[in-house]
Amino acid sequence: MTKPAESFLTSTLRENPWGIKIARILAASLSAVDPAAAVDRALQRDGNILSVAGQKIKLDDFKNVYLLSIGKAAIPMAAAAADLVSDRLSWGAVLSKSLDLDIPDVYQGKIRLYQGGHPIPDQNSLKSSEEIFSLFSSQTSNDLIIILISGGGSALFTFPSPGISLKDLQQASQIFLERGLDIQEINIIRKHLSRIKGGQLAGHLYPACTITLILSDVIGDPIDMIASGPTVPDSSTYGDALAVIRKYQLEECLPTTINTHLNAGAAGKIPETPKTGDSVFQGQTSLVIAGIHDAMNGALMQAKKEGYISQISPDRLEGEAKLAGERLAKILCQSIASESQGANCLITGGETTVTLTGSTKPGRGGRNLELALSAVRQMAGHKGLALITLATDGEDGVTDAAGAVVTGETLARAEELRLNPDDFLARHDSYTFFKALDDLLVPGATGTNVNDLCFLFQF
Repeated sequence: MTKPAESFLTSTLRENPWGIKIARILAASLSAVDPAAAVDRALQRDGNILSVAGQKIKLDDFKNVYLLSIGKAAIPMAAAAADLVSDRLSWGAVLSKSLDLDIPDVYQGKIRLYQGGHPIPDQNSLKSSEEIFSLFSSQTSNDLIIILISGGGSALFTFPSPGISLKDLQQASQIFLERGLDIQEINIIRKHLSRIKGGQLAGHLYPACTITLILSDVIGDPIDMIASGPTVPDSSTYGDALAVIRKYQLEECLPTTINTHLNAGAAGKIPETPKTGDSVFQGQTSLVIAGIHDAMNGALMQAKKEGYISQISPDRLEGEAKLAGERLAKILCQSIASESQGANCLITGGETTVTLTGSTKPGRGGRNLELALSAVRQMAGHKGLALITLATDGEDGVTDAAGAVVTGETLARAEELRLNPDDFLARHDSYTFFKALDDLLVPGATGTNVNDLCFLFQF
C-alpha cells in the first residue's frame, strides 16, 4: 500500500525546508517493497502457463488451484496472486495481523480472511491456524497451492506441538523479546515447538504442488527463517534450539513443557523437522521476492533525485538498539568533523534488539524508537544533521509509530519540556518521549514488512 510523503511528516520535518524531501525518501523506500508489485514481478501468466523462478507450470495439469497467504503483507500479496489466477482459483485463506486492508469484492466468499496476534500469538492466532490447517488437509498431486509468506507469520501462524499450550508459547515469546534474542534465534526455537513451522507445513500439504513466494523480513534473507519457514527445509535442529536457550540462560524461565519437549527432541524421541532432500520438498518452488535491500535501493534512488550524495552502508543494522543508536549518531557527528561537502544521506537496514532492564514496568516503545532515543544526547548541539528510523511495517513494537526523527536540536527542545532522554531510556519509554516532541513517524500500517531502516542525513 503506497503511502503519500505527507503521511511521514513530523514537527521537525514540517518546520524545515528539507523535511518534505526526507518524507519523499521514506515513502520511496516503502514503494520499492510494495507486496503486490513484488508478486506481479515474480509470478507471471501467459495463457495456461505460470512462470516463476525460470520454471513453467501448466495450469491445465491441476484440477484445483488454492491460495494461502500468511503475514503482515498477506492481504495485498493474496490480492495480486488471486488476480493472476482468478478464473482458476478454487478458494483461498489469508491470515494477517490487521484486516483493515480489503480483498477485492470479486473474491468475497472465495477467499477466507483470518486474523492473529503479533508479536505475541493470541487465541485468534491459534484458532485461525487450526482452521487453516484443517482446510488444507486433503490435497493431492492434482492440486496447486500458491503460498505467500511475509514477516509476522511466526506469531500469526501458531499451531503448537502436542503437550504445549498457547499460554506456554505466549510466556516463552515474552521472555524471548525481553531478553533480546534476535529473530533467527527466536525462530530456531519456534520451529521446534510447532506442528507447521520448519518445513512441517510442506509435509502436511504433500503431495500437492506448491509455489511459495516470500517477502523477507530477516537479515540476509535466510529462506527457512522468514515466518519460521513453514514450507522449506529446516537448517536447524532441536540441539540448536537448546543451545540458544543455554546461551541466554533461559532454562529456569521457560515453561517446563517447553524444556521437556526440546530435550525429548534432542534425544531423538521426537522426529526432527524435515531437512533438505526430504521427499516432501521434491518439485516445490520457493522464492524470496523482495527484502530490505529493495527498500534501501528505493530510498537511495529517491535521495539522489532529491540532490543528496547518497550511499547504502555495507554494515547491517543489528545488535542492541541502544548501542546501535549511539554508534550511528557518532558516525553522523563525525561527518561534520570530516568537513564533508554537500548534502549527504547514508542508508542502513536490518533489525536490532532491545533487552529490557530495570525493575520497573517498561514504558512504550520498540527497537526503532529506542535506537532514535539513544542518539539524542550524542547529536545534541550539532547543526545540519538528522537521524531517522523507520519500521517498514509502520509499527514499532506494540505502538502505532514506525520510528522517530532526531536532530541536533532534539535535546534542547526536550529540556524545554523538562524531558530527560536518559530517564526515558532507562524506562524503555521512547514512544512517550518522541510523542511529546511531535516527532513520531505515524504513517499507519503500510501493508509490507521487510525489517527496519535508518537514515543519516547531513545538510
